Amino acid sequence: MKYIVIIGDGMADFPIEELGGKTPLMVAHKPFMNAMAKEGFCGKVNTVPEGFSPGSDVAAMSIFGYDPAKYYTGRAPIEAAGMGIKLGDADVAFRCNLVNLGIKAEKTVMEDYSGGHITTEEAEILIDMLNEKMGNDEIHFFPGVSYRHIMVWKGGMWQMSSTPPHDITGKEIRTYLPGGEGAARVLSLMEESQRILGGHPLNDKRKEADKLPANSIWLWGQGKRTKLPFFTEKYQLKGATVAAVDLVKGVSRLAGFDAPHVAGATGYLDTDYRAKAQKALELLKDHDVVYVHIEAPDEASHNGNLKEKIKAIESIDADVVGTLLEKVEDGTRFLIVTDHATPISMKTHYAMPVPFVIYDKGKKAEGASTGYDERIGEGVISGEEMIIRFIRGQKP
Repeated sequence: MKYIVIIGDGMADFPIEELGGKTPLMVAHKPFMNAMAKEGFCGKVNTVPEGFSPGSDVAAMSIFGYDPAKYYTGRAPIEAAGMGIKLGDADVAFRCNLVNLGIKAEKTVMEDYSGGHITTEEAEILIDMLNEKMGNDEIHFFPGVSYRHIMVWKGGMWQMSSTPPHDITGKEIRTYLPGGEGAARVLSLMEESQRILGGHPLNDKRKEADKLPANSIWLWGQGKRTKLPFFTEKYQLKGATVAAVDLVKGVSRLAGFDAPHVAGATGYLDTDYRAKAQKALELLKDHDVVYVHIEAPDEASHNGNLKEKIKAIESIDADVVGTLLEKVEDGTRFLIVTDHATPISMKTHYAMPVPFVIYDKGKKAEGASTGYDERIGEGVISGEEMIIRFIRGQKP
């Protein structure tokens, strides 16, 4: 049997007055997901265990069938693995966003967590400059995708507080700065980056083009090296992942999955949905299970863009789910799930049970649902249990 997992990042939401008290999942035109919900097994999954922040790192680990309480060491080391960065036992990885800060005399505000959604090519220029000016035997910066990068502090400290920048858009940063042991060093790096990036010619060009400059780094999500048992050992299946973001690639590679580059996959609203589906079909030929992750609904939510969120959900249904459903053989088992809620009203992640559907192509069941959205399912299970049931074919 072949298995396909489709993760629509941040699809779940709250009822929205503008939508007549419905959610984006409820109003989006998604005939393929709805048909799966009507004919498959539906339930709710708690991807974020109690005591954890509702980040994609924790949720993705759950959806891959690993209990975060056993394996989670921080977000950044997972992304580092996705970028092929090898961490030593004493190394600490930090997620390094290129951000735009509104720096004024009386306060500094997080204007944009993505540096105006800087391109990967532009970001690499800035990260190279930071390495030239700030890098040494202790500190090193690694370029990633768009605004998402990694800093490694060799022999560094990591048990400090830090805040995801996408949680504080429009807020004064003072109360959200890193705190605790080692925080002074991290703050000094962030402040030094502002002096380097503020006057960089690339940022001058961005301002001339009426784009936000990426005028600072923001360090967060720190942690030491993550270790996972391979998926083949745990579930006896050979896996691969189609994803643009290093976080999901990181979980994949830690689990022993192949995670190849996909041309046109951007991790943003302009991603090539069909290219992801086509790559999944290629990988399915010599892998047992293929995960397909799409970041776009989450990005739309962080931007507070309801229209784009609905459009992203519809594109996932038509270009990813529909394409795969048409091309794969009968007996292929699908899992449709979102990693967490990212409510438009909050512009950040929210921990709550989220809907999932398990569906076997060609096998109709007595489904009780009218469609795939937040209303389906009664009982709530863990991510690890969801994957076990998905693989073994047990009804939730």
